[in-house]
Amino acid sequence: MLDVLVVDDDFMVARAHERVVEQVAGYRVVGVAHTGAEALAAIAALCPRLVLLDIYLPDMTGLDVIRHARSRGNDLDFIVLSAAREAETISAALQGGIASYLLKPFKVEELLSRLTVYSERRRLLGRPGDLSQSDLDLALGTSGTLSAPPALPKGLSKETSLLVARSLSDSAPDVAASECAEALGLSRVVARKYLEHFVLTGQATVTLRYGQTGRPQRRYASRPI
Repeated sequence: MLDVLVVDDDFMVARAHERVVEQVAGYRVVGVAHTGAEALAAIAALCPRLVLLDIYLPDMTGLDVIRHARSRGNDLDFIVLSAAREAETISAALQGGIASYLLKPFKVEELLSRLTVYSERRRLLGRPGDLSQSDLDLALGTSGTLSAPPALPKGLSKETSLLVARSLSDSAPDVAASECAEALGLSRVVARKYLEHFVLTGQATVTLRYGQTGRPQRRYASRPI
């Protein structure tokens, strides 16, 4: 299990983030903090693997929390969830080694995709042996053998697109939307949106598999680049 600490000065927002984390398999919330001091105390006492961190806190900034935690040698990662969009703030957060930065307000699906990508990254980097280029692309959040175009249609995120693309590339010879959804912890409808987008952009092909009853099943396969 990946232990998560939620840090936000707004009690309702913190609870909302907590509920999102509870939806993702493999995660559990071990604590909630509403100030920087509470966050640092919780980090020391609970040793979370991941902190969902706001930048605007009443006693210090989220950047201060990151700096203090790093200086104390805490082994953890941060995903920043904040309305702070100043270039210098985001740059400082990136220099602090954050795993991701998500601007408020955001949709639940966007946070879910960040958490899914993070857990996949942990899985890849924690396994023995060498990594392939596609593994590195996913771990670093860059495009792999089946890449999403820079501008995705509204409602589709780059992070989830990369995960679906990876699942599609790894599936042999093809995959159904339901199978892709189950592997990634997505709904079938969401997985199908991404797969159909890949077909539309020429990154994947689709064939129909007819069974004895019901509608034919749409099977997707990656198209070599």
